[in-house]
Amino acid sequence: MRKILVTGGAGNIGGSLARRLVKDQNDYVVVADNLLTGDISKLPSNEFPNFKFEKCDVNDFNALSAVMAATSFDYVFHYAAVVGVQRTLDNPILVLNDIEGIKHVLQLSKKTGVKRIFYSSSSEVYGEPVEVPQNERTTPLNSRLPYAIVKNLGEAYFRSFHQEYGLEYTIFRFFNTYGPLQSKDFVISKFIDAAMKDDDITIYGDGSQTRTFCYIEDNLDLTVKALYDGHFINDVVNVGSDDEMTILALAQLVKRVLKSKSKIIHLPPLKEGDMARRRPDISKMTGVLARKLTSLETGIYEVVKSMA
Repeated sequence: MRKILVTGGAGNIGGSLARRLVKDQNDYVVVADNLLTGDISKLPSNEFPNFKFEKCDVNDFNALSAVMAATSFDYVFHYAAVVGVQRTLDNPILVLNDIEGIKHVLQLSKKTGVKRIFYSSSSEVYGEPVEVPQNERTTPLNSRLPYAIVKNLGEAYFRSFHQEYGLEYTIFRFFNTYGPLQSKDFVISKFIDAAMKDDDITIYGDGSQTRTFCYIEDNLDLTVKALYDGHFINDVVNVGSDDEMTILALAQLVKRVLKSKSKIIHLPPLKEGDMARRRPDISKMTGVLARKLTSLETGIYEVVKSMA
């Protein structure tokens, strides 16, 4: 049986991953989450005998040590982090504290014989892109935001622990992953929630900033293939979509799909943190999936169905 720890497993991606993993009876899954931004409702059902939840702050070494000492984990998914543009801008010290969690997970994984750690990095490591599409080989380090700095530093820690101790890793650079478990303070779920109520849809600036959006099932399909089939060992992979669109076009699409009467309202631009463009090179991802990704319109329909 594979024994797997998912930190931050009460969040959007972590919770979705835990729900997927427990369906395989060969996986024993433990979720560790302090529930600061996560929610119990995102966890797998207690009906699964191969699942356990531990309320735990991974930034507390003793708390995490107790969890990892109780089970000899084969694999760790370190997804615990403070996320969300506005939240990370408002709480920079809280974001920087996540460095402690990264170190704790690595130190304890080395000590307890973990085979491989999967790290949730972010598109934010690219800062303002120096080239598009953004590929795994180019990280310009031009962002001053604490969240981007922590993710870059986290990647360096994982590489360093492999070099020093042979601890294997996989770094996922996530690009705007959305799905039914996503909270309503992220752009797609926020737009959908407003459109369903015919409330105003608010965007920062003129909406010309571009993003790509990855449906959660595409993210999970890649993740479990990486775990079960041994892809991306000691490597980095962009996890996202390459279908680039403006935020204004996204708002218009959500309105059209939901046949909403919402008005699109423009707010002043964010002072920092709202990068002009995001579009990843996903050739590594699609090479493993070997299929087309979920269209944004289809993904929006799936989220709407889950909210109905």
